[in-house]
Amino acid sequence: MENTDIEILYNTFYRKLAKVSLKYVRYLYEKINWNVCLIGIKGARGVGKTTMLLQRIKQTSPDGSNAFYVSLDDLWFKTHSLAELVEYLYTHGVTHLYLDEVHRYPDWTRNLKNINDNYPDLNVVYTGSSMLEIDNSKVDLSRRQTVYEMSGFSFREYLAFEEAIQIAPLSLEKLLNQHVTLSMEITSSIKILPWFERYLQYGYYPFYKESMEDYPIRLQEVASLIIDTDLPAVEDIEYSTVQKAKKMLMILAGRVPFTPNISQLCKELETTREVGLKMLYALDRAGLLNLLTTEVKNYKTLSKPEKIYLNNTNLMYALTSRVDKGNLRETFFFNQINSIYPTYMPPKGDFLIDNTYLFEVGGKGKTFDQIKDVPNSYLAIDDVEYGHKNRIPLWMFGLLY
Repeated sequence: MENTDIEILYNTFYRKLAKVSLKYVRYLYEKINWNVCLIGIKGARGVGKTTMLLQRIKQTSPDGSNAFYVSLDDLWFKTHSLAELVEYLYTHGVTHLYLDEVHRYPDWTRNLKNINDNYPDLNVVYTGSSMLEIDNSKVDLSRRQTVYEMSGFSFREYLAFEEAIQIAPLSLEKLLNQHVTLSMEITSSIKILPWFERYLQYGYYPFYKESMEDYPIRLQEVASLIIDTDLPAVEDIEYSTVQKAKKMLMILAGRVPFTPNISQLCKELETTREVGLKMLYALDRAGLLNLLTTEVKNYKTLSKPEKIYLNNTNLMYALTSRVDKGNLRETFFFNQINSIYPTYMPPKGDFLIDNTYLFEVGGKGKTFDQIKDVPNSYLAIDDVEYGHKNRIPLWMFGLLY
């Protein structure tokens, strides 16, 4: 391959690298062991995976001399292969390769395995859709790599991104035991509730900063793009199923939180129960829905979820014309907690965290009536700055990552 063949990719790489800022780095950055030879980063579209790759390059190789970034959905790959690109880069001194959008490249798992086999001293970091089931792929990469998953902004990250206040992430145990002291420290320097209201509407995806006015439209486009491009790239589905998945998302957006009648839902979509459940779980893995179940989700044996939510509150404002306050509260709580701790549907109450802590979510008037006498039970209360004993402000559950 000639230098001129790859020049266009270098131009794209340098242009992106020049624009990326190091002013704010996501929570996941410090958790990644960058010394591992093969690193995977999964996450929903729009949460900031590409930016983090470029930030890593800018911090470790500011001039890009021994690093290279490329997105595998680039049209360049219509006439060239990843194998010939890697051979060229390796023989020209590149030691760190960053591959974006791997799920858009045919037989990507086998290609990564071959790179790992043939260039064992080449460090490779790749990003892909949150839908990737890496351990179940035809070529097992699980023993070769470390995989991380990136969520959207937590409320804590949003506050830092907006330069409102810097708060260290809290463990759930520290939050439960010290929430009164912590809330007093935080609210002594910031009016927290107005910031929380803004976050619920437009703070989850980092790209909200690019244009506040267009943000809801951009979110609609992201949701559509996930279903149109990411879903077919990961799942073997027909065009008609893609269209039904879009219809399912919009039906559910108008009904969440939804206790599903799968038979009725599938009837509306004119599809079978098996295909309907497959679409539900695909939308969950894609970061568009959040399925609440009584046990660990099994994406091989698909069972009916107990309750269906949109993944985050920003999607609620983008996809629905009327946002219900109670739904907004539960969606926020589920989204933030479930990013860190396994969360299930309990016999009593709203959410069971880590099979230990039982929560009810509500407004100021919420009482313990529904979960009284249950050990380790708590209330997550909206519209309050401070809590008391087992009554904890809802906004504080956004400080966990």
